Amino acid sequence: MIRMKRRIRAALLALGLVLGSISGGLLYGVHAAENEAPKLDPNHPDRYVVKKGDTLWGIAQKFLVDPWRWPEIWQQNPNIENPHLIFPGDVLVVSTAADGETPQVRVLRERKLSKLSPSVRAESLDEAVPTIPPSVILPFLRKPLVIDRGDLDDSPYVAAGEEGKIALGKYSVFFGRGFDQTEAGKLYHIFRPGKLLIHPETNESLGIQALHLGVARVLEPGETARMEVILAYEDINPGDRMVPLPEDISLPYFQPRAPERKVSGIIVDAPQAVSELSRLSTVVITLGERDEMEPGHVLRIMRKEKKQKDPVTGKLFEPPLQESGLAMVFRTFEKISYALVMTSNRPIHINDRVVTP
Repeated sequence: MIRMKRRIRAALLALGLVLGSISGGLLYGVHAAENEAPKLDPNHPDRYVVKKGDTLWGIAQKFLVDPWRWPEIWQQNPNIENPHLIFPGDVLVVSTAADGETPQVRVLRERKLSKLSPSVRAESLDEAVPTIPPSVILPFLRKPLVIDRGDLDDSPYVAAGEEGKIALGKYSVFFGRGFDQTEAGKLYHIFRPGKLLIHPETNESLGIQALHLGVARVLEPGETARMEVILAYEDINPGDRMVPLPEDISLPYFQPRAPERKVSGIIVDAPQAVSELSRLSTVVITLGERDEMEPGHVLRIMRKEKKQKDPVTGKLFEPPLQESGLAMVFRTFEKISYALVMTSNRPIHINDRVVTP
C-alpha cells in the first residue's frame, strides 16, 4: 500500500514537472510572439514604385503579414522633406536592420525638396499617398455624426420658415435661433436627432446619431438670424438643429498601428444599414476617446456566434470568437468611434467584437 502511494506521488510529481514545462513554454511563446519582429509577407517585393491611387494600407499589405505594424519597419530618410510621407514615384526598398532579423523599408526619392530650383516643383502634401481611400471616409469627416444630449440641447435650431413655410428645401429662407453669435455668410450643417446608441452590455447611452439634412448660410445675423438653405438632402422642418460647418476639411494622414493597450469593444451600428458588412464598410464601435482610441488605431474583428445547445448536457454554450478581419479607426468621439473595415475573411455583423490585434 505504501509502495503504491509512493508510485502515485512520483507520477503526480512527474506530471507536474511536465505540465510546468509545457505551461512555461506556452507563456514564453506568448511573450516571444508579442516581442517578435514584424513578419514580411512571403511574396513581398524587394522594391516597389509607388503609383498614383495607392494607399498606405495597400502598400503595407504588400510587405507585411500584419499591415498595422508598418511604423515598426518604416525608416525615415532625413535627407528628404516630409520623410514620414510617401508620394507617387517614390521607390520603397526592403532591407534588414543591424540585428540581421528586423525588416526595414526605406524610401528613395529623386528630388531633395529642401533645395528647390526653378525647374523642380515641390510636392504638395495633398499629393501624398493617403492611408485609406479618401472617397470612402470623407462623407463621415464632413458631417456631424454623434451628438451628446447636452450639446443637442444647446445647439441652434430652425425656428420657422419665412412666410410660415414648414417644409424647407433648397433656396428656402428661414429664421434660426439659439446662436451664441454668428456672422453673415457663415455656414451651418442642419441635422435631426436620430438613433440613440446604447451599449449592448451595460445599457449606457453612447450618444445620439445625427441625421444630416443639408447646409444653410446666414443672410442676416442676429438673435434671430435670417438664413437660406443652400443644400438639402431631405425636407427640413422647424425644430431641426444646426452646428457650424468646419471651414477647411482635409483628409487626415493616418498612421496605422495597434492601440497602446489591450482594449475590447463591440460593433453597435453600421451607417450602411445592411445585415452583412465587408471590406470598406464603416462601423460604429463602443470604444472612444475615454478609452484612449485615436485615428489610425487598428483593431481585430472577432465574430460572435449565437449560443448553441450542448447535445449532451442540454445547456447553452458560447462558441469561441473567430477572427473576421481588421478595422481602422478614423474618427473618434468621447464614447464611440467610427472605423473602416480594412480586411474581411467572412461576413461581419452588428455585435461582433473588436479587440487589440
